[in-house]
Amino acid sequence: MCCNSFSSLPEMPATQASLAERVARAAEDALAAHGYVSPIDMLLGIRWLDSSWWERWQQGRIDTLQEGLQVRPDRIAQAVRLLRDWAESKALQPREAVYIARTPERPTLRFTYDGEPSIEADFRTHWMSPTLSDKQRARVIAKSDAAPELVVIIPLNRDWKCHRCGKDGGMLVMEKPGPCCLRCAGLDDLEFLARGDMRLTRRAKAKSERCAVVVRFSSARKRYERQGLLLEPQAIAEAGGSLQDQTY
Repeated sequence: MCCNSFSSLPEMPATQASLAERVARAAEDALAAHGYVSPIDMLLGIRWLDSSWWERWQQGRIDTLQEGLQVRPDRIAQAVRLLRDWAESKALQPREAVYIARTPERPTLRFTYDGEPSIEADFRTHWMSPTLSDKQRARVIAKSDAAPELVVIIPLNRDWKCHRCGKDGGMLVMEKPGPCCLRCAGLDDLEFLARGDMRLTRRAKAKSERCAVVVRFSSARKRYERQGLLLEPQAIAEAGGSLQDQTY
């Protein structure tokens, strides 16, 4: 994909009805699902952004979301404008959301190569339903702005080396340069709580100030599946759990 600036684009001619219809359908689906629609919802909905690239971006494995968009910048800008026009026609209420990386450092995520402030703001804009009550709106905002959970991977192949220290084995966190061990990621003091006991998991998670979701790739289903959580040991103990037999 070329790296043309989003900010210096000329005004687009009359948009094609087919793209406007696709944008509207994707927006309607997102709005019905969680009370707001964002440019990311729209790009996923019209299939210009694959969920695997979106996950890489969240994990900090690519610098910008634009790297995962195999569409010309002018077409992306056109789709974002169509979303804004659609949202304004429905009297949706705009607000800027917070996008934080799913990494221990928690940096702010960037959308475009240039990082031009007005374009970045366009991508952060969530268009909210005007029919939400104050309580519903507060819940939606809290959920959308919450920092995403850290993801730790149980690798199928244990023959890997940490890109920071060179040690191998165990769980890992994926970073842009490569896999990172839990010690280098600052997570080695947490303990694994396997899934299965939902009540225990809820209690322990509520008591733990730090948490990471543990996943493993399923070759049969071709996707990562949740295996449990990494939590503070005292939180597991206080919730009534045992650290014994918490193997993976």
